[in-house]
Amino acid sequence: MLDNVIIVGNVSENPFAIDVGHSFGQKSDLSDQISLKSFANGELCPRFISDKDDLRDIGDKLEGKFVVITSTAAYGHTRQSLAMRNMLIARAAKDNGAAKVVLVEPDLFYSAQDRGPRVEHGRTAFPRDEKDLKKFDGQPFSSQLYADLLKAAGVDMVITVHNHSKSVQHLFSERFAGQFFNLPPTEIYADYLLNSDIVQTDDKGANLVLCAPDKGAAEFVGQMHQVLGLPKAGLCIMSKERLGERSVEIMVSPNSPTPIEDIEGKDVIVFDDMVRTGSTIVKCCQSLRKGNPRRVLFCVSHFYSSEEGRENMAHQAIDEILTLNTIPTILNRDTQGRLRGKLVVLKIEKWIARFLQGQFGKDVNIKAPFYRVDMSSKNPRWRPRPL
Repeated sequence: MLDNVIIVGNVSENPFAIDVGHSFGQKSDLSDQISLKSFANGELCPRFISDKDDLRDIGDKLEGKFVVITSTAAYGHTRQSLAMRNMLIARAAKDNGAAKVVLVEPDLFYSAQDRGPRVEHGRTAFPRDEKDLKKFDGQPFSSQLYADLLKAAGVDMVITVHNHSKSVQHLFSERFAGQFFNLPPTEIYADYLLNSDIVQTDDKGANLVLCAPDKGAAEFVGQMHQVLGLPKAGLCIMSKERLGERSVEIMVSPNSPTPIEDIEGKDVIVFDDMVRTGSTIVKCCQSLRKGNPRRVLFCVSHFYSSEEGRENMAHQAIDEILTLNTIPTILNRDTQGRLRGKLVVLKIEKWIARFLQGQFGKDVNIKAPFYRVDMSSKNPRWRPRPL
């Protein structure tokens, strides 16, 4: 089955795709699988490579093959460009006989545009009132369009990581007939939290509190509490009141299992799926600081690094940031900027490869840990690798 799987990236020399392929067990280089050439007019024309002198099975060279397109953010490409590249590669695979096309997109494009201006445009956990509909007035229901275009291009399965939107989850599950997998990174976070010195996990978690910055994150935080297996760890739920476009008031909810006075001297981990500007998370951590915790850690799956975000999250209310490389540019020290001293990145390519092995019926031979740790020497917890 391994020989029937072809892993490619949607840009040349995509480091994330290369590491997924290597961890999966693909022996050939990505560049030996597909040529991502462009015409003089700028149009992309992907071509799966075959022997130019082999005139047999033209148009059927990928018969019985499973093609995996690995799609992540890349320098020099917009998300729109990358989305179009996904579709052209998928179509190239299907037009040459591929049995199945899988899109691995850890940070699923257009997920923020998960609703449209009509009531039927997206499913939410709350009734959509006029105020919510007006936020999308004049816009397209882009997540549905993206799902439809991927399906039309030939994508059969979509794999993503910690997608925040129930609307997107339902939409993609429906469009891809159950072949949509939203992987929760709970085991990765749990392994690192339990086996590093980032927080206190002794005494069954008596000195640890897991925090949801809003009701939307409470489900994931509950899953983390269960996977960590620390019965004495606290659970704190924040409530948020939005006062304007970028103005919110955040406080510990009156219904929180762990009240503000019970976090004194403890380590608090705030979990969220994504961060853009960081202003809301900083306010959350500032509110938690009123309870005099020992440390406040922010754990986020999708880190959109921007100048504003780096400036905001450098705030002393946050002691350390733990994230994944679903957006691989976060591995760049210049992208980390002033946050290098308190940022830890867990690289998930092995974890993705292990899931793919299971999907394609291959014996899973990737052993724990399912991630690699990347941190700057500016981080006080950094230790040089042994010679």
